[in-house]
Amino acid sequence: MNNETINMSGPETGPGLLNKSNPVFCCYLFWSSLLVLKMLLMSLLTARQRIKTKTFANPEDLRVAKTSDVRFNDPNVERVRRAHRNDLENVLPFLLMSLAYVACGPHPLTAKLLIRIGASARLLHTIVYAVLPLPQPTRALCFFITFGIVCFEAIYVLIAAVKYI
Repeated sequence: MNNETINMSGPETGPGLLNKSNPVFCCYLFWSSLLVLKMLLMSLLTARQRIKTKTFANPEDLRVAKTSDVRFNDPNVERVRRAHRNDLENVLPFLLMSLAYVACGPHPLTAKLLIRIGASARLLHTIVYAVLPLPQPTRALCFFITFGIVCFEAIYVLIAAVKYI
């Protein structure tokens, strides 16, 4: 990597890495948008499970369900909530690290493959965790694929940026 690869834009470097003329950035935009939409849908999936099982955590919601007690222990609701929390713990670092990785100007084919594989693994993780639960190690494999990609990207960014500190 030369000094120009870390610069995102400027008169001396031409078009920046973080714009729609960069196919790697466009790949990142597509897959990150898909993951954000999936995370938003997890809230709706949780609500669906709560309504289906009449499991509400707030007293003001009890009138809607015509039930008399607040409950926190439905296994179907809790499974979806755990999957959503897992997304918050793993998708957000993936999105942030992938953006930093793209900004460092990695090899386009490698970067696009890592983004596609990492995002696909997160999508599959949600399916096998919250929608159609499958036995382990299915969920663990999905987790560790994205985890490994985030670690790789972080090390790449550290190496690319260390000379600037």
